[in-house]
Amino acid sequence: MSALVDRFDTAIQLASEAANLALSMRPPPGVSSGKLKGAQDWLTEADGAVERLLSERLALAYPSDGFQGEEGGIIRSGSLRWVVDPIDGTANFMRGGKRFGVSLGCLEGDMPVLGIIVAPALQETFAACQGRGATLNGKPIHAAETTELMRATVELGWSLRRPHEAFMALADSVIAAGAMPRLNGSGALGLTDVAAGRSDAYVELHINLWDVAAALAILREAGAAVSPFMAGEGGTKGNPILAAAPGIATALSTAAQIPL
Repeated sequence: MSALVDRFDTAIQLASEAANLALSMRPPPGVSSGKLKGAQDWLTEADGAVERLLSERLALAYPSDGFQGEEGGIIRSGSLRWVVDPIDGTANFMRGGKRFGVSLGCLEGDMPVLGIIVAPALQETFAACQGRGATLNGKPIHAAETTELMRATVELGWSLRRPHEAFMALADSVIAAGAMPRLNGSGALGLTDVAAGRSDAYVELHINLWDVAAALAILREAGAAVSPFMAGEGGTKGNPILAAAPGIATALSTAAQIPL
């Protein structure tokens, strides 16, 4: 555990440094500076710079640890593996928006044990270490106590990896269940909003490991209910995700048709 706590402290420092780098490279509001990897799949110079910084600094600090980034894939292997989304919410970032963050998670095998997500423009740092709770800017956070979907706010993640009709069916199901939907363009921050009780749930039909690795640790430590993302080939090919306040998790799982 002492080794994990040491990594936790280091991860907060490095994620904060990486987030400041990203913020310094953010374009002015309204300027679209990204390149398309695919339809609505954006890449900026900051993605590469942030990922390189974290890869290099973690290699120096923990040379036996593995490393996986959204842009570079798995470049080192180890029993502990760092997983990075250099800028989650790139579509917001590239237009000078505030809702983006650097996501740094650490897995032991298939178990997320550390999670740090820094949203520099919002001046927020979400953090969790296995068995030590979850925090926002150093203060404890917990999932909401909501027990009725008709009182719930549910963020929906949109992915081109699933048919348009499937997303529309999901949205219809959430609305029909009485919840209020919203879309904000960052899976990592949508999930941490659930951990902090700011929203009641986040649902996406397909999301990748780098988007959720840090958030999974934060959600668990905050007491949220989360679908088994790492099941099957989730760690390599992605999976659906449902994260929710415990009091609405079963009802939302039924509505969204995503098993807990």
